[in-house]
Amino acid sequence: LPSAIPCSPAQPVTPELLVSPSSQDGDLGSECPEDRGNWTGRLDFLLSCIGYCVGLGNVWRFPYRAYTNGGGAFLVPYFIMLAICGIPIFFMELSLGQFSSLGPLAVWKISPLFKGVGMGTILIVSLVAIYYNMIIAYVLFYLFASLTSDLPWQHCGNWWNTDLCLDHHVIKGGNTTFPVNITNTVSPSEEYWSRYVLHIQGSSGIGDPGKIRWNLCLCLLLSWTIVYLCILKGVKSSGKVVYFTATFPYLILLMLLIRGVTLEGAWKGIRFYLTPQFDHLLSSKVWIEAALQIFYSLGVGFGGLLTFASYNTFHQNIYRDTFIVTLGNAITSILAGFAIFSVLGYMSQELGVPVNQVAKAGPGLAFVVYPQAMTMLPLSPFWSFLFFFMLLTLGLDSQFAFMETIVTAVTDEFPYYLRPKKASFSAVICIALFLMGLILTTEGGMYWLVLLDDYSAGFGLMVVVITTCLVVTRVYGMKRFCRDIHMMLGFKPGPYFRACWMVLSPATMMALLVYNIVKYQPSEYGSYRFPAWAEVLGILMGILSCLMIPVGMVVAVLQEEGTLWERVQQASRPAMDWGPSLEENRTGMYVTSLAGSQSPKPLMVHMRKYGGITSYENTAIEVDREMEEESESESMM
Repeated sequence: LPSAIPCSPAQPVTPELLVSPSSQDGDLGSECPEDRGNWTGRLDFLLSCIGYCVGLGNVWRFPYRAYTNGGGAFLVPYFIMLAICGIPIFFMELSLGQFSSLGPLAVWKISPLFKGVGMGTILIVSLVAIYYNMIIAYVLFYLFASLTSDLPWQHCGNWWNTDLCLDHHVIKGGNTTFPVNITNTVSPSEEYWSRYVLHIQGSSGIGDPGKIRWNLCLCLLLSWTIVYLCILKGVKSSGKVVYFTATFPYLILLMLLIRGVTLEGAWKGIRFYLTPQFDHLLSSKVWIEAALQIFYSLGVGFGGLLTFASYNTFHQNIYRDTFIVTLGNAITSILAGFAIFSVLGYMSQELGVPVNQVAKAGPGLAFVVYPQAMTMLPLSPFWSFLFFFMLLTLGLDSQFAFMETIVTAVTDEFPYYLRPKKASFSAVICIALFLMGLILTTEGGMYWLVLLDDYSAGFGLMVVVITTCLVVTRVYGMKRFCRDIHMMLGFKPGPYFRACWMVLSPATMMALLVYNIVKYQPSEYGSYRFPAWAEVLGILMGILSCLMIPVGMVVAVLQEEGTLWERVQQASRPAMDWGPSLEENRTGMYVTSLAGSQSPKPLMVHMRKYGGITSYENTAIEVDREMEEESESESMM
């Protein structure tokens, strides 16, 4: 019997003839890393991807972006950008993850010279995870505040209200022949948000954070506790939680949509939302906005998709899943627009002001405008609770993905040490990010949140995606990448995907990057302008993730031998153990490259295991034959 113990969970008995000489000596595989694990249910992966992509941005960014960029006409550039940027890059990320069964750091065995791209991804995701969970903490705060018979932001007259506070019930009940001038007034919900929840009056700016708001701090602790308990056992636990967190928001969205469109004045809001203004399509800004919405909504470049796909079985049909998730995400955004703008239309009629005066994006919509609209409805605490519960479930599964990305990336780098202690390592990461996020719970915390939101995942993320696209198509090679997909799925990507990967997607991303740099505007929050040092800090945050790429290159080159050019060439080639993680899935060039490999042809492993040849083995034979023909033609030349 060979002394090497192969690193696969269930080992068939290997006939002597199939044992390679290399396995006869040394204890090469005697210490195997603990099994990574896989999704346990058929829908785990699909629902996790849907939950990750369908997040807060679908509710609070897309409807406003559509309304300000041509209404219904915005759907034209939106779907074109989905086809050019969204779907191809989404499919590329899933393919890389599923083919290698590796996280965002270890996947760079594909070209070790560019491992810095993975390091940049982890830095970006860590920064985003810090402030994203703070938003979930705000949602929890409002969720608990909704558990009353009378919403606390319904009326003026509380200790946090000022003389500028004007209750909408006063407007409605007042003399309509003399309309109230509301331009210099503030709604109770706005003062509740800024003066009670944030207590922002206790801070003079970003350099003066003030005291910690302990109620917010406890909400942040609770949100990190929920996240940790859900990712405790990796994809085995989070894969079950998403059955609820990915589906329940749709039920609530449907309830809010039905309630919204039955309100008086709803049509005013929907008309504002969807009236097409085709002249906007001549503006480059609209196309850039559409690409940005696709880019951030699908979550490409954050490593979440790659991480989730890495837990798939080798032949999972990610081609089908790509279209289900990307189109489902787009349809959800459009439906959310109806739910939001129907209520805004009702609100504008109640207040007697145009829709554009009540329409907002981002936190302003979630924590000021919509809560105010809820107070105008019968059973307002019920509708408020439903809305914030929807936001909670939308936010949580995106946060699961961020955390799983960080944990998977690091444990795949150090599998022997960290995989057996994955639960403890996850706890350490959660505690560290919670402590870093404490500054966001202070009175001036919103200024830091805006800074993180503006800079952490800006141009740095685009550089990461552009580099990934170019490395896979130019350095690794389009032919080889398509062959890998053929080996995995049984067919090669068509001309549409190849054209997008080679030219269209990188070119669009480059245009986005240039536009972002040229049209750069300093951060602001309301009327507050950030000081120069804060701007510099934000820009450095973005640049740091980009700097990881050259740093990774230097490290990779120093680990090689020979002249500088030889080192660069060697570091850019795939590592020896690059390829499918299971021996039975390795064909052609991947056969002998797996450490501790015991059989010369994985096909024989398949035949021992399944007692025959399946369609995927036929694909493997085709790929092998194709490669042999290519090598013969090259040798003849």
